Amino acid sequence: LLGCKVRYNASDLEVISSEFEKLITIHDVVSFCPEVSAGMSIPRAPAEIKGGDGFDVLSGKAKVIDIDGQKLNEGFITAAKNALARCQKEKIHFAILAESSPSCGSSHIYDGSFNDTKRAGKGVTAALLEQNGIRVFNQYQANELLKLLPSI
Repeated sequence: LLGCKVRYNASDLEVISSEFEKLITIHDVVSFCPEVSAGMSIPRAPAEIKGGDGFDVLSGKAKVIDIDGQKLNEGFITAAKNALARCQKEKIHFAILAESSPSCGSSHIYDGSFNDTKRAGKGVTAALLEQNGIRVFNQYQANELLKLLPSI
């Protein structure tokens, strides 16, 4: 979201929004990619959640798989735990995460079919952060977050 090329395909996720620009200009922002923190390579095979969402992955009821069918739960759970630890260390109460990601999706994720089909649900990191009281937003919700934060 901040111009770092950390996505699975070694690209960044450009956000063109005056609200997002205002948010990162007037508030302290901590840049953090859960997947990179867990040692995942750039680039890496695309991954999706099959059989549920991030909450289901955390409880062992669903799995994160890559396009070749390799199960990636351990890495994605480590990534989520790393993000939570960073939030707790920095006393972060709000997170803006990349929508649709198997880690960061806050309202929609891909359905595990690798057919570009999305479904309602949260990624693994988004789920763990929410379970621990951290409010999660996606890059399209900067205005909603701005309303909650004090102006500087």
